[in-house]
Order: sequence, then structure tokens, then C-alpha cells
Amino acid sequence: MATIILRMNKRWKPNVTVAAVIEREFDGIQKFLLVEENTRDGLKLNNPAGHLDPGESPVQGCAREALEETAFHFTPTALVGVYLSRFERSQPEQEAPLDVTYLRFAFCGELGEHVAGRMLDEGIVRTVWLTADEIRASVPMHRSPLLLTSLEDYLAGRRYPLDMIRTDPSVLLQNQ
Repeated sequence: MATIILRMNKRWKPNVTVAAVIEREFDGIQKFLLVEENTRDGLKLNNPAGHLDPGESPVQGCAREALEETAFHFTPTALVGVYLSRFERSQPEQEAPLDVTYLRFAFCGELGEHVAGRMLDEGIVRTVWLTADEIRASVPMHRSPLLLTSLEDYLAGRRYPLDMIRTDPSVLLQNQ
């Protein structure tokens, strides 16, 4: 019981992330834009995604991350889902594992133009277009289980209006 009480008295702050579920049709075949990135665990696949920066709304953060990681402009038009996920990994020379909780907002939307010559974020090796079946078959390569979860929610037709997410003006950076 003491362990539970200690945990309850500690302020918990999940890491807020945003992700883009981006679809395009190629010769009648539905494909999704992913990034291949270098991680501590090797090369992994993920949605264009990242941490929400100070002074931006989740919608703004998603558009920014998509551009930074894919060199494509992206306009979120609907919320696919909000996900809570926990990640644990042992740390060399430390007893306690790294224990991180993520709160992810996944969006779908409109893919805009590609910015030729734009450098991708550090760690991003390349972008890839994969079918849903190719994504399902590559689970060991996924950086996060939320990649597949948000894809399946998207394919199931889950779409929520963006106005479900309210960002108070006090959060937004001044002089934008």
C-alpha cells in the first residue's frame, strides 16, 4: 500500500506528442507516408511525429512535425485519436529503467506540396510510402505501438472535429 501512496503523491507529467496519418493513392493503391529513423534501438518506422513545442497548438505542432520530418506541407483536418502509451527501457549502469509516458494526438488531413531540397530532421533517414498490409507486417520495425493503433483507427473511419481540441490563447506564442 505504501508504494501506491508514494506514486499518488508524485506529480505525473506525460510527454505530449503529435502525429500525422497521411494517406495517398498510387495507381489505385492506398499508401501511407512514414519516416524511417535512427533510434537507440536501430532503424525504426514511425508516423511523421514529434513532441509538441512550447507556444503551439497540437494542430500547429502536427503540421510543423510533418514538414520537418517529410519535407511535405500537411494540413490537419481531423483528429483520428488521442492515445496514452508507456515506454520502458533498461538504462546502462542504472537500476531503474527509463519510464516515459506519451500522450499522443494523431491527425489526418491534406498533404500539400513537397519542398524540394529541404533537409529532414536529425535522425530521419528517409520517407517511405507503405500499404496498410506492409505496415501491419513490419511491427518489429515500429518505433511505437501507436503507429499501428492510429492507422487502424484511421482505416476504421475514426475522425473527430479539430474543435474538440481547445488551445487557450495564453499558450500560443505572441507575435505569430
